[in-house]
Amino acid sequence: MSDESPSTPQPPKLLDQVRDRIRVKHYSIRTETQYLQWIRRFILFHDKRHPRDMGVAEVEAFLTHLAVEGRVAASTQNQALSALLFLYREVLGINLPWLDGVVRAKLPQRLPVVLTRQEVGGLLDRMNGLHGMMARLLYGTGMRLMECVRLRVKDVEFTRGEIVVRDGKGAKDRVTMLPQSLVGPLQDHLRWRRQLFEDDKAKGRAAVYLPNALDRKYPNAETDWAWQYVFPAAGFSIDPRSGAERRHHVDEKALQRAVKKAVQASGIAKLATPHTFRHSFATHLLQSGFNKGGRGVTSPLDAM
Repeated sequence: MSDESPSTPQPPKLLDQVRDRIRVKHYSIRTETQYLQWIRRFILFHDKRHPRDMGVAEVEAFLTHLAVEGRVAASTQNQALSALLFLYREVLGINLPWLDGVVRAKLPQRLPVVLTRQEVGGLLDRMNGLHGMMARLLYGTGMRLMECVRLRVKDVEFTRGEIVVRDGKGAKDRVTMLPQSLVGPLQDHLRWRRQLFEDDKAKGRAAVYLPNALDRKYPNAETDWAWQYVFPAAGFSIDPRSGAERRHHVDEKALQRAVKKAVQASGIAKLATPHTFRHSFATHLLQSGFNKGGRGVTSPLDAM
């Protein structure tokens, strides 16, 4: 009988620890990807030294490099800082003192791009089909791009004329208006969507991604009609976390490209993107005398 002791299992690699901790905290897959990218860059910047052997000086040097040499935007530098703070606090259990030595990237002094009502109308006239409906929903509700893309069937309230935005910026829910002019088209779209769901269900492929481990709390919810994405992808794809093959939501990049083409076709001399609809929505509401305490406010889309 051998006297050798069984081999000691190796601890998980650092990036695997980061990934596991991110998922325990229920961060989004986008945040996971971005945090892992910044942590890799931080380690490579310091010649592959382990972060445990580094500290404030190395973090400050990396963030300063991003601002001075990389000339990144302030939001990009802040994202890198958030990733490194997560690494040290949540994974390594180390609290970094104040980072007073960081050269901060300059905050932009730009005003948001806002389209006139005529420009919005000209832009939307050049968009049809699924992307046209989504663009009208962005302008008519003030939703952000990913809030629209991730919209679920259960969050469209036709009776109350509302849309519930789940897990928006700051992980907050909110309610916004549903334009009356979109009620009919959206109902028609959901009839088509329901048929697609029934076809997927007949094939045993109707499961959809559920956030925050809701699939364990509600075992049957992933194949429930209410949880389906309003705007589904054309095909199935592999979930990078679970490995399950599902029909995900439509790719937001396709809508971004469609808006870009419409901007070019309409001859608008502004750098308009899907997010421009949100700024235009807010501006046009204010121009109509809207205030936060108001009720029965007409969507800018319905006022066109």
